[in-house]
Amino acid sequence: MPQAVLMTCRHSVHELDRLCSFKLAPTSDHLDLDWAPAGLIQIAELSGMDPHPVAALRRALRGDSEVSPAYRDHPNTIWEHPVTALDADTVGGVAAVLGSLPDAASVLVPPAGHAAWNAFDKAPQGLDDPRGYLILHLTALLEFYDQAARRRWAVVMWWD
Repeated sequence: MPQAVLMTCRHSVHELDRLCSFKLAPTSDHLDLDWAPAGLIQIAELSGMDPHPVAALRRALRGDSEVSPAYRDHPNTIWEHPVTALDADTVGGVAAVLGSLPDAASVLVPPAGHAAWNAFDKAPQGLDDPRGYLILHLTALLEFYDQAARRRWAVVMWWD
């Protein structure tokens, strides 16, 4: 979203609710990562890779700051998962770090048999191929951030 829309959402709970209700931006400007974020973060942390790209992934999925703490008191919100954001400059930095990895899907999601999978517990129940699931969503995330950086957009995250 344009940086100006993020600023409006920071000052207006009504506008933030419109965003989280999928009424403020077109569907094409949203990315649904299902339940992959927690798993992506956990497996990247367990993989033992360089902490810099892991930190960028964490920021890409968790944001830096809550958009509006007042939104927690709005009807029908999920209080445990505040709406967070990255401003446009930060999105560019995160996209650059993630985009600089030679093969982000392989680096951030280690191959089957890697020791990190022994402690991995964030896959959705009944998932036959957690690695494929995470790579699918990581690929979508990387494309989303690449486009957001090119457009000089801010990114807002929330769970519903």
